[in-house]
Amino acid sequence: MSDPSRYTVGWICALPTELVAAKAFLDEKHQPPSYVAKHDTNSYSLGSMGGHNVVIAVLPKNETGTASAAIVARDMVHSFPNIRVGLMVGIGGGAPSSEHDVRLGDVVVSMSEGAQGGVFQYDFGKTMQDQAFRYTRFLDQPPTVFRTTVNQLSTDMKFHRKMLEEAINDVLKASPMLRPDHHRPAPESDRLFRSDVVHPPVGGSCAQCCPADPSTMVARPARKVAKYSPAIHYGIIASANQVMKDAMIRDKLVKENNVLCFEMEAAGLMNHFPCLVVRGISDYSDSHKNDEWQGYAAMAAAAYAKALLRRIVPSQVEEVERIGKLLAQSQFFPA
Repeated sequence: MSDPSRYTVGWICALPTELVAAKAFLDEKHQPPSYVAKHDTNSYSLGSMGGHNVVIAVLPKNETGTASAAIVARDMVHSFPNIRVGLMVGIGGGAPSSEHDVRLGDVVVSMSEGAQGGVFQYDFGKTMQDQAFRYTRFLDQPPTVFRTTVNQLSTDMKFHRKMLEEAINDVLKASPMLRPDHHRPAPESDRLFRSDVVHPPVGGSCAQCCPADPSTMVARPARKVAKYSPAIHYGIIASANQVMKDAMIRDKLVKENNVLCFEMEAAGLMNHFPCLVVRGISDYSDSHKNDEWQGYAAMAAAAYAKALLRRIVPSQVEEVERIGKLLAQSQFFPA
């Protein structure tokens, strides 16, 4: 059995396919923990990645959202008292725009713009008479060691998206049973509909109900470099307790807050479980959602997270304040 005090990196997933991807990228898998805290109902996967001891937890089935993520993080830190940094890794909905060519299978990494945090809680704000709803909550930034390493990766020409594709292919080659659900789908399945084109409320998949009519699609030129490799985007991730399925609202938030991605868990973590949010893009945050890209998007996010950890010296993480100490001081996360 493994000693919980050895683990310094906490990795949280929301969905089983994200957990599968995370475990697939472990360099070494460890035995279950020798003990967990009282009332901790999480199930853990332990291992090493990039020289760090990592504990991975997934949210309960059918319990996504900010509150569930907060509870899982709280219990993880109680059972693994030496955790110093956190990762929230999985899939999200892309927010493409004329400024950001976000496509399915790409990776979005939470990074701040100016004084704002990298995660924006878009269902938090206030309404004033005769005024539009005002969004008021950008959450805390990731740990400094993550921010500096992300900045290095974003400017390092030796690290490019082809490396992520190669890492994914290596994992699928080593574990061929993952290929059916986690390989890269055919390029023609990456379809971005115009914002005013809505999936029929009753019907089957988009492939059946929404034919690829050029008049309903956003025309996008083919990528010239690393055509089949995931691009990496750095910027604002929007988080809330609901799935974004409205392209009009998506575009409004993109315009107002320069959002690159939508998801449902990070807002429950950032202010009390300092973490970096890494999302593989599996849909376009509109009514045309499908599961076809989820497995590959989860793999792309996990591949980036591993590349990040490999650039960080374990001693750097050891110097970060234990998250448990922050939790003890938090009214939101009672010890």
